[in-house]
Amino acid sequence: MRIPLLVVSAIVWPFLSTAAFTQQAANPLPQAEASPDDIEGGKMFATTCGFCHQEGGRHAGRGPKLSKSERSDEYLIERIKKGKVGAMPAYGSVFSDGQIIAILAYIRGLDD
Repeated sequence: MRIPLLVVSAIVWPFLSTAAFTQQAANPLPQAEASPDDIEGGKMFATTCGFCHQEGGRHAGRGPKLSKSERSDEYLIERIKKGKVGAMPAYGSVFSDGQIIAILAYIRGLDD
């Protein structure tokens, strides 16, 4: 006697879903951090962002001044990832999360 695949799937599926959910809950995703393997944030900024954000981000150019920015970290990360239509390209597919964090750390370390 053959058991239809649909019946077997209906019996086994709930157990597989629960196991997968338990595995994900036990191992939350780590926070993105800049790793030693990433290029230094200042170098990435200079080679990618420096054309628009003048003098290393210390003065406005085509893009705004970034030193002492009052924007939140989340805002800056999202702007780097998604860009701004007609003003700034999106770099979310260019840089890893760790590299974006390194660029953010560079921006936060700027002084006038």
